[in-house]
Amino acid sequence: MTPLLSLLTLIYLISAIGLAIFSGAIFILLTLWVIHRKNAPILPFVAEADLPPVLIQLPIYNEQFVIGRLLEAIIHLDYPKDRLHVQVLDDSTDETAYLVGELVGEYRQNGWQMEHIRRPQRTEYKAGAMQYGLGMHDAPFVAIFDADFVPPPDFLRQTIPYFIHNPHLGIVQGRWAHLNAEQNLITRSQAMSIDGHFVIEQTGRNRGGLMLSFNGTAGIWRRACIDDAGGWTAITTAEDLDLSFRAQLRGWKYLYLPDVAVPAELPPQIAAYKAQQSRWAKGVTQNLFRLIKDVWRSEHITLVQKIMGTIHLCQYVPQVLLLMLTILNPILMLTGVLQTLPLAPLGLAGLAAPIMYIISQKQLYPDWHKRLIAFPVLLAIGSGVMFTNTMGVFEAIVRRPNHIKRTPKFSDGAWASNQYALRTDWTIFCELILAIYTGIAMILAISYMPSLIPLFAMQTYGFGTIVFWGLIQERQLGRADAMREHTHVPVIGD
Repeated sequence: MTPLLSLLTLIYLISAIGLAIFSGAIFILLTLWVIHRKNAPILPFVAEADLPPVLIQLPIYNEQFVIGRLLEAIIHLDYPKDRLHVQVLDDSTDETAYLVGELVGEYRQNGWQMEHIRRPQRTEYKAGAMQYGLGMHDAPFVAIFDADFVPPPDFLRQTIPYFIHNPHLGIVQGRWAHLNAEQNLITRSQAMSIDGHFVIEQTGRNRGGLMLSFNGTAGIWRRACIDDAGGWTAITTAEDLDLSFRAQLRGWKYLYLPDVAVPAELPPQIAAYKAQQSRWAKGVTQNLFRLIKDVWRSEHITLVQKIMGTIHLCQYVPQVLLLMLTILNPILMLTGVLQTLPLAPLGLAGLAAPIMYIISQKQLYPDWHKRLIAFPVLLAIGSGVMFTNTMGVFEAIVRRPNHIKRTPKFSDGAWASNQYALRTDWTIFCELILAIYTGIAMILAISYMPSLIPLFAMQTYGFGTIVFWGLIQERQLGRADAMREHTHVPVIGD
């Protein structure tokens, strides 16, 4: 074996073992969920007069199609009106600012304590907006909702009492549910992925005593916890994970409530989904480098918490390992090395994620077995986005400056004619190359290693699906642009 081939084999083995470790961590979370699934906390009683003031922060940026829906949900919260203060933290650069100004004005006339806050400059994105708003109010609790979320009326009554009875509790998080899961196969597969995370992973982590991250929205913070942990910062693009880990390292407790569901809009566009995932991959990996030393130096957490917390911070590293295996599989197969490696036992670890998704669907939906039709699409997306997610990890490693591309929201589902829709970018060409590469490998596997045909077929299907959707949706955008030009009526001054 040549030195180069030996090096490639070593990289392959490290990647395969690394993936098995991450899959094993999912089995641990599944076990914790099974053990603790019935240990739901009991909502403490708090008298009406003892309900504390709450600051509601709504950070938005160009959200004219969903902001009205969000504000409507906020004014229907079942909570004493005189103890609510709403900040619409508006960094918009389009018509959204005018719309918000009108809506806030109307609600203020109806007695709502609501502010339309416009910063001089959009520095530090969402984190900067929230920190800016905190400097203008001193409420002891802060609820955060992104523009595409619709909190249920009883959200505050289902969450605030826990803070009153536990002075060490710093964060309470609700579960993300879905407004448009049935819009298309892209949203169906995302819903299944999110359900697995919130039903199994977050519940297992929280009830098993492990560290977990705030999910950015649909949650409440104790103001003292935010201040003690150092406040919001945009050093990473995942400011939610950053602050929540810092808070837990300071000794603050975190409560996750899977039965408190807050529905939100899922991106129906594959380009939007890829951009969102890549941003998350970059942010989480930035936090890995930022927080890993503090995790292992902390005196507030146990060894098990440190190990599982590290795996949590590395959650996008498997995307890099998967891409490594995808590239190396055909090379090592053709050289005969792959046939000699005892990797079959490691493949069993790959069952963890499918089991997690199936259980989460069964927990949430009476017709769960019908919803599993989206599972093949979830497999396709999982394989197909590994390249863009790897790019996100790479950006974190080389410390590329943060430039957040917001996930567009459309409300009515007509995304193709919407001005916020994202166009397909250069990554589609790389995904096409990977689809061709794995397709050729699948054909070669017939002669060299037939047992790998299903793997190559799934990867070809995954990359090919991402490319197909990207091209189809780009065509839809092109048609919508042509229609707008065709229907444009010239006016004086055009």
